[in-house]
Amino acid sequence: MVKQGIVLGHIVSNDRISIDLAKIEIISSLPYPSSVRKIHSFFGHAGFYWRFIKVFSKIALQLSRLLQKVVNFDFDDACKKTFDRLKGALAIAPIIRGPNWTLPFEIMCVASNYVVGAVLAGAGN
Repeated sequence: MVKQGIVLGHIVSNDRISIDLAKIEIISSLPYPSSVRKIHSFFGHAGFYWRFIKVFSKIALQLSRLLQKVVNFDFDDACKKTFDRLKGALAIAPIIRGPNWTLPFEIMCVASNYVVGAVLAGAGN
Protein backbone atom coordinates (compact mmCIF):
# COMPACT_ATOMS: atom_id res chain seq x y z
CA MET A 1 0.00 0.00 0.00
CA VAL A 2 0.94 3.66 -0.24
CA LYS A 3 2.90 4.93 2.78
CA GLN A 4 1.77 8.54 2.35
CA GLY A 5 -0.25 10.67 -0.03
CA ILE A 6 -1.52 14.18 -0.62
CA VAL A 7 -5.17 14.77 0.25
CA LEU A 8 -6.71 18.26 0.07
CA GLY A 9 -3.31 19.94 0.31
CA HIS A 10 -2.19 17.80 3.24
CA ILE A 11 0.35 14.99 3.44
CA VAL A 12 -1.38 12.05 5.10
CA SER A 13 0.59 9.09 6.45
CA ASN A 14 0.34 6.48 9.18
CA ASP A 15 2.16 8.75 11.59
CA ARG A 16 0.47 12.11 11.08
CA ILE A 17 -1.26 14.70 8.94
CA SER A 18 0.88 17.66 7.91
CA ILE A 19 0.34 20.48 5.46
CA ASP A 20 1.96 20.27 2.03
CA LEU A 21 4.73 22.89 1.89
CA ALA A 22 4.05 23.53 -1.80
CA LYS A 23 0.50 24.60 -0.83
CA ILE A 24 1.88 27.02 1.78
CA GLU A 25 4.22 28.58 -0.80
CA ILE A 26 1.40 29.09 -3.28
CA ILE A 27 -0.94 30.59 -0.68
CA SER A 28 1.77 32.80 0.85
CA SER A 29 2.76 34.23 -2.53
CA LEU A 30 -0.76 35.26 -3.56
CA PRO A 31 -0.86 38.99 -4.32
CA TYR A 32 -3.71 41.20 -3.19
CA PRO A 33 -6.67 40.94 -5.58
CA SER A 34 -6.86 43.84 -8.01
CA SER A 35 -10.37 43.17 -9.31
CA VAL A 36 -13.69 41.55 -8.46
CA ARG A 37 -12.76 38.64 -10.74
CA LYS A 38 -9.61 37.98 -8.70
CA ILE A 39 -11.59 37.98 -5.43
CA HIS A 40 -13.97 35.45 -7.00
CA SER A 41 -10.95 33.38 -8.00
CA PHE A 42 -9.52 33.49 -4.46
CA PHE A 43 -12.87 32.47 -2.96
CA GLY A 44 -13.07 29.70 -5.55
CA HIS A 45 -9.72 28.28 -4.43
CA ALA A 46 -10.48 28.77 -0.75
CA GLY A 47 -14.09 27.69 -1.14
CA PHE A 48 -13.60 24.07 -0.17
CA TYR A 49 -11.63 24.96 2.94
CA TRP A 50 -14.16 27.49 4.31
CA ARG A 51 -15.89 24.80 6.31
CA PHE A 52 -12.63 24.02 8.13
CA ILE A 53 -11.98 27.65 9.12
CA LYS A 54 -13.99 28.81 12.11
CA VAL A 55 -16.28 31.77 11.27
CA PHE A 56 -14.94 31.97 7.70
CA SER A 57 -17.94 33.97 6.50
CA LYS A 58 -17.50 36.58 9.25
CA ILE A 59 -13.80 36.91 8.49
CA ALA A 60 -14.45 37.17 4.73
CA LEU A 61 -17.25 39.73 5.04
CA GLN A 62 -14.99 42.68 4.16
CA LEU A 63 -13.98 41.01 0.88
CA SER A 64 -17.51 39.75 0.18
CA ARG A 65 -18.81 43.32 0.24
CA LEU A 66 -16.61 44.13 -2.75
CA LEU A 67 -18.51 41.52 -4.76
CA GLN A 68 -21.76 43.50 -4.62
CA LYS A 69 -22.78 45.06 -7.91
CA VAL A 70 -23.39 48.59 -6.62
CA VAL A 71 -20.07 48.90 -4.73
CA ASN A 72 -16.93 50.48 -6.18
CA PHE A 73 -13.86 48.25 -5.98
CA ASP A 74 -11.70 49.81 -3.27
CA PHE A 75 -9.24 47.31 -1.84
CA ASP A 76 -8.34 49.30 1.29
CA ASP A 77 -6.30 48.42 4.39
CA ALA A 78 -9.24 46.59 5.99
CA CYS A 79 -9.49 44.37 2.90
CA LYS A 80 -5.74 43.72 2.99
CA LYS A 81 -5.98 42.73 6.65
CA THR A 82 -8.89 40.38 5.88
CA PHE A 83 -7.08 38.86 2.89
CA ASP A 84 -3.92 38.29 4.96
CA ARG A 85 -5.95 36.72 7.77
CA LEU A 86 -7.64 34.29 5.37
CA LYS A 87 -4.32 33.42 3.71
CA GLY A 88 -2.88 32.72 7.16
CA ALA A 89 -5.81 30.49 8.08
CA LEU A 90 -5.38 28.53 4.84
CA ALA A 91 -1.65 28.08 5.40
CA ILE A 92 -1.61 26.75 8.96
CA ALA A 93 -1.57 23.04 9.70
CA PRO A 94 -3.63 21.06 9.99
CA ILE A 95 -6.88 22.22 8.48
CA ILE A 96 -7.91 18.58 8.35
CA ARG A 97 -7.18 16.18 11.17
CA GLY A 98 -7.75 12.64 12.22
CA PRO A 99 -10.81 11.72 14.25
CA ASN A 100 -11.03 11.89 18.02
CA TRP A 101 -11.96 8.27 18.69
CA THR A 102 -13.44 9.16 22.11
CA LEU A 103 -16.23 11.20 20.45
CA PRO A 104 -19.09 9.84 18.32
CA PHE A 105 -18.72 10.00 14.55
CA GLU A 106 -20.51 8.87 11.42
CA ILE A 107 -19.41 7.64 8.03
CA MET A 108 -21.20 9.37 5.15
CA CYS A 109 -21.07 7.39 1.91
CA VAL A 110 -21.99 8.06 -1.69
CA ALA A 111 -21.92 5.61 -4.58
CA SER A 112 -22.73 5.45 -8.27
CA ASN A 113 -21.96 3.12 -11.15
CA TYR A 114 -18.51 4.71 -11.40
CA VAL A 115 -17.37 5.89 -7.97
CA VAL A 116 -17.63 5.10 -4.29
CA GLY A 117 -16.74 7.75 -1.71
CA ALA A 118 -16.84 8.06 2.05
CA VAL A 119 -16.20 10.76 4.63
CA LEU A 120 -15.66 10.35 8.34
CA ALA A 121 -17.36 13.21 10.17
CA GLY A 122 -18.03 14.18 13.75
CA ALA A 123 -21.62 13.35 14.62
CA GLY A 124 -23.72 16.38 15.44
CA ASN A 125 -21.06 18.90 14.34
